[in-house]
Amino acid sequence: MRDSRWTRARNALLVLPAIVFCFGAGRPEVTLEIRDHLFIPSELVVPANTKVKLIVHNRDKTPEEFESYELNREKVIMGGQKAIIFIGPLKPGEYPFFGEFNPKTAQGKVIAE
Repeated sequence: MRDSRWTRARNALLVLPAIVFCFGAGRPEVTLEIRDHLFIPSELVVPANTKVKLIVHNRDKTPEEFESYELNREKVIMGGQKAIIFIGPLKPGEYPFFGEFNPKTAQGKVIAE
């Protein structure tokens, strides 16, 4: 079966870590999407030792729970809604997260550098 251009593009986004933060009012903001029970991008690079505003948009119709033992965070996000989660300041390292309702597919990590 051939992959469509969209499928290949989406898969490329899942593999590449994202450095997608901007500074609003002095605090870095990072955006994460939930789509087809996946976190997109699956890797977020954030500045170490800095508090970060994580904005999670759930594009699916079903709820998902952002959960991370290492970040000490859990938040249910209803389908079509978004949530704001503050993380950090984090020491340099990797902090995995997953979707409680789809743990086999919804996985990712925050990389603090």
